[in-house]
Amino acid sequence: MTELNRFSATAIVDAITSGDCSAEDVTRACLARIDEREFEVGAFEYLDPAYAIEQAKVLDDGPVRGPLHGVPVAIKDIMDTFDMPTGWGFDPYGDRTTERDASAVALCRQAGAVILGKTVTSEFAAFHPRKTRNPHNIDHTPGVSSMGAAAGAADFMFPVGFGTQTGGSIIRPAACCGVIGYKPTFDDLPLDGVMVLGQMLDTLGFLTRDLEDCALMRGALLGDSPDIASRDTDSPPRVALIRTRYWDQAEPIVHAVMESTVETLTEAGVRIEEPDMPEGFDELGAAHGTIMPVGSAQARAYEYQQYRDEMSDVFREHVEEGQATDYADFERAVELSRKCRAALDPLFDRYDVFLTPSAPGEALAGTFPTGEAMFNRFWTLLHVPLVHLPVSMGPQGLPVGVQLVGRHGADRNLLSDAQWILERLN
Repeated sequence: MTELNRFSATAIVDAITSGDCSAEDVTRACLARIDEREFEVGAFEYLDPAYAIEQAKVLDDGPVRGPLHGVPVAIKDIMDTFDMPTGWGFDPYGDRTTERDASAVALCRQAGAVILGKTVTSEFAAFHPRKTRNPHNIDHTPGVSSMGAAAGAADFMFPVGFGTQTGGSIIRPAACCGVIGYKPTFDDLPLDGVMVLGQMLDTLGFLTRDLEDCALMRGALLGDSPDIASRDTDSPPRVALIRTRYWDQAEPIVHAVMESTVETLTEAGVRIEEPDMPEGFDELGAAHGTIMPVGSAQARAYEYQQYRDEMSDVFREHVEEGQATDYADFERAVELSRKCRAALDPLFDRYDVFLTPSAPGEALAGTFPTGEAMFNRFWTLLHVPLVHLPVSMGPQGLPVGVQLVGRHGADRNLLSDAQWILERLN
């Protein structure tokens, strides 16, 4: 049998329920990989191997509990866990316990998951990175802020990890590390017990190696179908190519991957067009840059008052930018985002999915800066669902992929279209 730590979550459930292996077997395989690679990759903020095995044994001793039975799931360290510290990537909170689970964590336990441990996040899930490195080359960034989840999934430490996105913190780490990243529609998954960075932007999602696992996790949390609906082979999705105003800032490898993707899909029968975007669309990046600091200043007001000297310079300046923002400017940015959301819907009457870059290039060398979310933040502001698909490797031997954008609330359709497209790209 293939090493169990390389199994997708979907395959793990099938193997356990069919009796081919146990939850303990899977958990031990993941822990063995972590033991082998954690000292280089640094995906975990907290890990108790004995406790993970204990959870798996309890599952093995009872009936199948739910759709995630025996799946090791990694929890981003801004999500409350009653039995593990939740530090928010901030040293003064490193040993903080909440004595409760975030709703998403509680639902995973209810569905039979093994809560493997807490993955590294950047300080307050923002800009200042911590110890995690890119598993493809540890001299390069894995992106932020869902860095531990992306790196751990890419390095076969676990099949799926939680991420959150306020700017680009699911899609860009997925792009850096070469895994699937899924940011659902805003407000789709429960945020109770998840640290707030930007109340108008924060979205909970997943990083995994298999697109089917996104549907499995979504189904477990929402009671939706755990399967991706198959799209008719003879009915390809209608695709809009959206280069955005940032196209010229992307590296040549991004242009090449986008062009090869368009060529492959065209050969598969997809009609791809480049529509004009709604008025004001080019200003959405700036609008996000106004809204996010205000949200962070509000959400982290206590930490700024009590711990500003312990904050990184970059986060302290981010909060102070929000504090200094004129409310009229904030209102204009919010109103622009509302108008553009409304104007986007007619485009989705013509197209099923948008094809656009995920990141400006391969993962940067070093630990900071971690790169730009220019191709993500305005989609986050528009509250639409996103999927990153890994496609190729760049000249530095690091992953490059594409981003798919779906209609607000049409996550199941997006996953179906993404599966159809991924099969052709592979």
